[in-house]
Amino acid sequence: MTASLTTPLRPLKDHALRETLANEVHARPAESLRAPLRASHFAMLSGEGAGESDRAHLARLCERAGVAPPPPGATHHSADLGTCRIKWERHTEFSSYTVFRPGGSGDSFTDTALGAVPPEWLAGVAGEMLAGVHLALLPSDSPLASPEGLQGVFGSDGFVGARMAGGGSTGWTDFRIHADGFGRYVLADHGMKPRQAGRLVQRLIEIDTYRMMALMALPLARGVLPRIRSIEAELATLTERTTRIARMEDEQALLQQLSKLAAEAEQTAAETTYRFAAARAYSDLVSRRISELREDRIEGMQTIAEFMARRLTPAVSTCEAVAKRQESLSARIGRASNLLRTRVDLAVEEQNRDLLRSMDRRASLQLRLQETVEGLSVVAISYYLIGIVSYLAKALKGIGLPINPDLAVGLAVPVVLMLVWQGVRRIRKVVTGEEHG
Repeated sequence: MTASLTTPLRPLKDHALRETLANEVHARPAESLRAPLRASHFAMLSGEGAGESDRAHLARLCERAGVAPPPPGATHHSADLGTCRIKWERHTEFSSYTVFRPGGSGDSFTDTALGAVPPEWLAGVAGEMLAGVHLALLPSDSPLASPEGLQGVFGSDGFVGARMAGGGSTGWTDFRIHADGFGRYVLADHGMKPRQAGRLVQRLIEIDTYRMMALMALPLARGVLPRIRSIEAELATLTERTTRIARMEDEQALLQQLSKLAAEAEQTAAETTYRFAAARAYSDLVSRRISELREDRIEGMQTIAEFMARRLTPAVSTCEAVAKRQESLSARIGRASNLLRTRVDLAVEEQNRDLLRSMDRRASLQLRLQETVEGLSVVAISYYLIGIVSYLAKALKGIGLPINPDLAVGLAVPVVLMLVWQGVRRIRKVVTGEEHG
């Protein structure tokens, strides 16, 4: 990345990413190719974190040939090794390698372009090969481009083909893996320009690679279907039980089972979501590359587009159907859980309401009991106070005062009762006010 500086020739300040973004559309350019030529392409599934180790391995090959290696952090590189030219591209999950070797005709699929690469370096390439093809770009009058030559290349007449690139080439393939572990393409050049030939070869090898990457989701879709069916069956059973349960304990137990079922569904989705999304993306790339071939039918022969429509499209549709089924299953579990959770919440609210009513009844009984106790307290306190008044009146009479003790006690009774009653009420108000305060 270059610094964003202003100069007399460029008075406006560039954004820091301007050159990087502008160069992105020029990245991974097609090679300039001329017939006759052999090409070998293979894609190694090495994982998302293997980009730098793949680059380092290619750098060792370049240093061995005495050419510039890919710089650190590079995601694509092309180098002329003398006997051949190699092109490396790093993708999210895999690295692809394409070897171009001039010449070849009758021996294009026995002495392949890959034969020009040191075997010990090939043995050290990381990952597992998911896609691999040998391609022969030949003059239009090559014997290999004849019906007999094509049957010899593919081993039968079960190949597809079409005129491509606006009539600039005719191509054939059978999309099969042959005894050497590679597929095969034959291209007859009818006068293509070098860059045009390079773009056509690149599209064909990308079709083969992206086709395999898209199909990686199909075994996963088939493998996950039994788990989805099992979860769907258990969900149906739990949903049916929801209509028959009455006790809150049963509802809570059923809610726990639904939560466990939701966890299983989410785990299944987590294991497949990325692969299914990648399958859709790779399938879209295959469709775009096929449309860019600009195929014209060869009478009596299936085109690449027709072959893919009958093979790849149903496989991707299966993956999409499984993905939608997973989404629907998660949504149904969510709705069932919400319904049951609502029932549990209503049951809890009803219990709380009954509890509040019981508390109200107990509070009312406590109030009545308190009032009864207060009345008895007034009587008891008044009884003791009147007794004191009686003793006091008798004592005063004993010292000679003209007091009638019985009259004094009788007059004191209402006064004492009133004073005690008011005192008890005042104490209750003070206590009640402190509680509420």
